[in-house]
Amino acid sequence: MASVNFPQHTGPNRSSSTSPNGNKSQAIPKLMPRSRRKSAASAPADPVPETPLLPPPPQLDSVQFKTPVKRILSPADHEKFLASPTYTLIRSWIFTLADCVEGRPSSSLDLSTVSAEIRRLDAALDVIKKLLERYPPLDTGSRFGNPVFRDLHKAIVRDVERLHEEELDLQNKAAIQEISVYLINSFGSEERLDYGSGHELNFMMWLLCLYQLGEIRREDLPAIVMHTFTQYLDLMRKIQSMYYLEPAGSHGVWGLDDYQFLPFLFGASQLIGHPYITPKSIHNNVILDEEGDKYIYLNQVRWVDSVKTVKGLRWHSPMLDDISGAKSWQKVEDGMRKMFVKEVLGKLPIMQHFLFGGLIPGTEDMGQLDPETLRLQEERMSHVKEKGHEPDYWGDCCGIKVPSTVAAGEEMRKRMGTLGALRPIPFD
Repeated sequence: MASVNFPQHTGPNRSSSTSPNGNKSQAIPKLMPRSRRKSAASAPADPVPETPLLPPPPQLDSVQFKTPVKRILSPADHEKFLASPTYTLIRSWIFTLADCVEGRPSSSLDLSTVSAEIRRLDAALDVIKKLLERYPPLDTGSRFGNPVFRDLHKAIVRDVERLHEEELDLQNKAAIQEISVYLINSFGSEERLDYGSGHELNFMMWLLCLYQLGEIRREDLPAIVMHTFTQYLDLMRKIQSMYYLEPAGSHGVWGLDDYQFLPFLFGASQLIGHPYITPKSIHNNVILDEEGDKYIYLNQVRWVDSVKTVKGLRWHSPMLDDISGAKSWQKVEDGMRKMFVKEVLGKLPIMQHFLFGGLIPGTEDMGQLDPETLRLQEERMSHVKEKGHEPDYWGDCCGIKVPSTVAAGEEMRKRMGTLGALRPIPFD
C-alpha cells in the first residue's frame, strides 16, 4: 500500500565480532540503522500524483444519460479505465478539491456568502436528515447493522428523484435518474447493512455529476469541501450512531479508518504550512478540542478516537499513529494522493464496483454484464446466503460480517449508563 514515509524504529547497533573459537564465519554481522542501509536494487520513490486540469462541464446535448452500471469486469477492463479520460477526470476532481482548500481552515468560509447552489445542496441533505427522525432504530442490543436501516434506505430511494426536482431544481428527468443512483449509493448498503469508503466515493461522484451538469461552479469548490462534504460526514456519523452500519471491509479499504478516507486527504491539505499544528499534534487532546472544528483531519481523528472502546490511536488506528510521525503535512498529503491513485483507482477489487453512466462514462469497449451473466450471479449470491454467509462483494474480508466499531462504543456506554465513561487502556 502506498503511504507516507514513516519514521523507522531501529534495533541496537551491535558491532561485528569473532566467535570464541576464532571462526569468523560465525561472527555476528554489524547491524546498520535502516536509514543508512543502501540497496542498489531499491526502487526510487514514486512521484506524487499531480492534479490534472479540471475540464469545464460538457455540452449537455452531447451527453447520453443512462443508469450507472458496473463496467470493470476484468483486468483488461481495468487497464482500459486507467487509460481513459474518465480516470483523469476523477483524479482531477478529487485533487482539485484538495488543492482549493490548501492552507485554509474551515472557519475561513463565510457561510453567509455561499452561493445558492451550495444552499440547495444543504436543503437536499436536510431531506435525508429528516428521514432519520421517521425511522428510529430498534433496540436490538446487537453490534451489527440495525434492520430499520433498510426502511430508511427504501425511503431515500422513494424520495430521491423528488429531492432532485424540488431541492436542487433539476428538470431533466434522464439526468435526475442517472445521478440519483450515486446519491442512493452514498449512504450504505441496504442489503449488507454496511458502509465504507466506496460509498463515500459515490457521494463525491454525485457532486462531480452536478458539476458536469453545471449545477456546481468552480468558485463553489472550497465550500464543497469545507461545508458540503463536512455536512455529509456529520450525517453519516448520525447514521452510524443510529443504525450501526458495519464496515464494508475488515478495516476500511485503505486501512486508515473503518469508514472514511477523503477527510484525511482534504484535511491534510488544509493543514499544509500551519505554523504550529504538526502531524504529531493529533495526539494532543487540547489541540483536537480547540482546532478540531476548523480542520477536517483533526475533526475526523477526534471522531475516530471518541467512538472506540479503547483509548489511543496506537491501539485502534495504528496507521494513523504511524502517519503522525511524518515530517510535515505536505508529506502526509503527498502520501494520501499516492494512496488514492494506487489503492483506490489502481486496484481492481475496488474499482470493479465503480458505476459508470453518461456523465462519468466508461469506454465503449469496456465490459458489460449480459442478462444471462446477471442471472447466474444472482443465483450464486442467493446460494451463498442460503448457507448463512454474506456474499463477499468487496473482495477483502472473506464475506465475514464485521461489527460496527461505533456500535461497540454505544452499546458499552448504554450498559455502563454514561456517555462519558473511562475506557480501558491495554498493557503495553
